[in-house]
Amino acid sequence: MLNFTITESDHCRSVESFLRNLLPTAPSAYLGKLIRGGHLAVNGKRPLSGTLLVSGDTVTLKESSRTLELMATARPSLDILFEDERIVVVNKPPGLPVHRTAEDELTLVDEAERFLAQRGTPVKLRPVNRLDRGTSGATIFAKSATSAGIFGRFVKETGLGKLYLAIADGKLQAEGTIDAPLEGKESQTHFRTLFQGAGAALVLVTPITGRMHQIRKHLALTGHPVRGDRRYRGTPLAGYPGHCLHAFQVSFVHPETGEEIVIHAPLPPGLRSQLHQLAGDFIAPLLLLLPTLSQQ
Repeated sequence: MLNFTITESDHCRSVESFLRNLLPTAPSAYLGKLIRGGHLAVNGKRPLSGTLLVSGDTVTLKESSRTLELMATARPSLDILFEDERIVVVNKPPGLPVHRTAEDELTLVDEAERFLAQRGTPVKLRPVNRLDRGTSGATIFAKSATSAGIFGRFVKETGLGKLYLAIADGKLQAEGTIDAPLEGKESQTHFRTLFQGAGAALVLVTPITGRMHQIRKHLALTGHPVRGDRRYRGTPLAGYPGHCLHAFQVSFVHPETGEEIVIHAPLPPGLRSQLHQLAGDFIAPLLLLLPTLSQQ
């Protein structure tokens, strides 16, 4: 058996995503076969579909020549959170734009298409949701024009369930809803403080409406900008490529299968580092709280 201990880099990652990143060139059918066939266990038990891994978990995988052949020697350049025939959801790093804004600029679309082509499954990707350059987290891409149309209409009519994590400057109240028009339109953002530290807080943010830069603007309007968000007067962070705002969870009912899809995006290294500085000795219980956020 092959044994793996889950670290913070895979905390709140689905077991399917972990296996996909462990065997990045493996066909989806093979990955499904490993899980359904009982070849993989988490803490000695067969996992359910969508099981979230947490730091300290032990994952065991039955060893075979095929598995060893497909196993990556290093973490893949593209962090795939979910994939099917229609879409691929990736964990966008901070500082990388989804679309090109300058000549010869590397984008998430470029990186994802290059990775999928090298894997032997070339596609032209079209974003279903977009994150700002400095924001990290779950980003959905359609694999064809047809899929883009299907998911585009679905998002416009039904929307996506979204949960963000942010480190915001100052001392925040326990919970509240920011109700302030943006772009001349009604705009609402709900937040809940998960941890209050010295000079900043970790907050769970739910955008009720969807305006450009809504979370960043709303937090700044209350005097609590996202840390690292220079555009909206957040405390600068030396060496951090973006700001401390992370699309932690996205959920939707698949428009074709009717299945409820809930996707979590592990925190990027820089944000984890900021969280360690903020929470100190409280980091362990704080991280253990994250998998339960969507249930509260």
